[in-house]
Amino acid sequence: MSALDLPAIVKEELSNIAPDADMKALDPRADLREALDIDSMDFLNFIGALHRRLAIEIAEIDYPKLMTLDKAVAYLGSKLTAK
Repeated sequence: MSALDLPAIVKEELSNIAPDADMKALDPRADLREALDIDSMDFLNFIGALHRRLAIEIAEIDYPKLMTLDKAVAYLGSKLTAK
């Protein structure tokens, strides 16, 4: 999987959590919970979906590293590279 696929994967999983959100208008630096109006359980479901889809461990201490689209892509890319 290429790092170029990561933004699309993250947006797809976010769309599953927040189906009414406009992913094209999502500011890549915006806090995902605020921008998409999702709660903490939705955010945990998003992290779980990424874990299953990408087969990577995401430690609870790293959750803040997934708070924006840009941060999530960078974090996931580093995890996949280390794999």
